[in-house]
Amino acid sequence: MQKIINLSLSPKRASDEKYYKHDAAEFLHINEEKITSVEILRKSIDARKKFVKVNVQLEVWWDEVPQNKDDFQLQLQDVTDKPEVIIAGAGPAGLFAALKLIEKGFKPLVFERGKDVKERKKDIQNINTNKGLDPNSNYCFGEGGAGTFSDGKLYTRSKKRGDVKRILDILQLHGAPKDILSDAHPHIGTNKLPGIIIKIRETIRNAGGEVFFNSRVEDLIIEDDTVIGIVTQNGETVFGKAVILATGHSARDIYEMMHQKNIRIDEKPFAMGVRVEHPQGLIDSIQYSCKIRSDYLPAAAYNLVSQVQGRGVYSFCMCPGGFIVPAATAPDEIVVNGMSPSMREIPNLPIPVWSLKFARKIFLRKKNTVL
Repeated sequence: MQKIINLSLSPKRASDEKYYKHDAAEFLHINEEKITSVEILRKSIDARKKFVKVNVQLEVWWDEVPQNKDDFQLQLQDVTDKPEVIIAGAGPAGLFAALKLIEKGFKPLVFERGKDVKERKKDIQNINTNKGLDPNSNYCFGEGGAGTFSDGKLYTRSKKRGDVKRILDILQLHGAPKDILSDAHPHIGTNKLPGIIIKIRETIRNAGGEVFFNSRVEDLIIEDDTVIGIVTQNGETVFGKAVILATGHSARDIYEMMHQKNIRIDEKPFAMGVRVEHPQGLIDSIQYSCKIRSDYLPAAAYNLVSQVQGRGVYSFCMCPGGFIVPAATAPDEIVVNGMSPSMREIPNLPIPVWSLKFARKIFLRKKNTVL
């Protein structure tokens, strides 16, 4: 038999799957030895009351072997000699577009303005040590795009994103932790993402696709109102059955080029972000109603949503146990972003100068908070 059940567990019992079989048997009033399989479908933290609970949804099988439990696999084929489709940009959109094209029987040609992950790390280090910024290789540009050196939060408020589970399955297939398939707010970690991106590139190339680095798209070749090819920064002309622009919002030169060619661009609402930093211990103490966070709980997060004079104000992302990075794409910019390693273990985020006086008051009230 098979049944989906929902349990409310203590953080300790929810942290180790060895407890699930016993708790499921107790919930179902059956002998534990009869259970043949327990699979986590969903896990979320409920911190609304004084004692934090973890809600776990499980698929439980007993007295029979689970049916139709084949592991997820991409339906790839050899596209070496198949029709070619050009993709401008090797960020998340470009890489996943390449995988879909391979499944559909097309050969993706991915052109990325920046460097591969290994070389890109050197440019990231130069930025972090104030040794200069490469406008084509930084936190936004290069293999994997901004997704490579981000923390890999994998949830969205939108209800129109399509098959999100498929994306999670593909990431897990390439090395992401299995937890992302069940966590309510899945997260990979900035320390693990580079390796995952490299494996996706290898999958594309092993199937016959091609990925080119240091190959910024400079121009589009248009005939009869149809885009039939591109021109790279090296002066190379490449033709394809179609062209997919997956350049990201920071590639301003692409949008300027499209405007000059009178190509219609539909605008999206403009949002301005302000990065606010907190000590992680402060957020833990507020969210979990405790002085010191339990070892069985992850670093706490929060979000804020409000209306101010008819405009929506909300927190776009929160990086618990993370740090701040300089995410500019040009030397004369000041842009910051936040990201977290997989363990979210950074205990104390730097406080902006303008908030030091306020922060001191908070710290004096929270003497027992671990920072």
